[in-house]
Formats: sequence, C-alpha cells, structure tokens
Amino acid sequence: MDIFLSILWILLIILWLIGSVAPILPGPPISFLGFLVLHWTVWIQFSDTLLRALWILTLITLILDYTIPQRGTKKFGGTTYGTLGSTIGLVAGLFFFPPLGLIAWPIVGAFVWEYLHTNNKQHAFRSARWSLVGFLLWIGIKLIVCGVILWYGVKALIVW
Repeated sequence: MDIFLSILWILLIILWLIGSVAPILPGPPISFLGFLVLHWTVWIQFSDTLLRALWILTLITLILDYTIPQRGTKKFGGTTYGTLGSTIGLVAGLFFFPPLGLIAWPIVGAFVWEYLHTNNKQHAFRSARWSLVGFLLWIGIKLIVCGVILWYGVKALIVW
C-alpha cells in the first residue's frame, strides 16, 4: 500500500505542476493532497502544526486564485470585459498551441474584449499588459506555494 501511495504522490506532483499553470486543475490543493498521501504512508508522519499551516496556506491560495485576477484587472484600469477576455483566452490556450498559448491567448483575449467594449486601443493594450503581468505573477505565487509543500515532502523522504 505504501508503494501505491508513493506512486500516487508522484502522479499528484505532475498534476500540480500542470495545475499551477492551467486553469482547469487547481495546483495548490492537488499539491496538498499529494502531501497528505505521503503523510498516510507508514514511512513518513508530519506534525499536526505543519499539516494545518500548509492547509491554511493552500486555502488562502485557492481563495486568492479566484479573486486576484478580477481585482487586479479592475485596479489597473481594466473592466470585467478584460477579465472575461483573458479567461476565455486562457481556456483557448489550453487547446491551441499549449504551453505558449497559455500565455499568448489570455493577452489577446483581454485586448480584444476590452477593445470591443471601449473602442480605445490604448486602454485595451494597458488591460492586456496588466493581464499578462498579473497572470505571470500569480503563476509564480502558486508555484512557490506548491514548491514549499513539495520541499517538505521531499525533505521528509530524504530524511526517511
């Protein structure tokens, strides 16, 4: 059973890497699930404090994952249309020329939808630019959170 759980942990690591970039899979919850799977093995036991801290970090990241893009777009002058266009572009990027499409299509989507709504190229360009900056920063934050969870898991395996 422990071998199965270890293999499952490795598969979940792969899924969280994909989920940190792709909008369909939530990377941090998958990472934490992998951490729990590792905890359920006979070999490794984590403290309750560490489990709670990583769970809270995961929840905060998950909540921010659904609120940061909209607030960031609005803060830097974008509208709901820019956010919608960016989201549509992100989904399109999953199917058209991934992984480059995951970066390019949200920018195109934010620009097109903002331009259709405002008829102002400068405003649409600014919205698209901030959409890209926010997207890349948020991916970085999710990768850091998942990396911390992974680090504790790998550290426990090395010590074991």
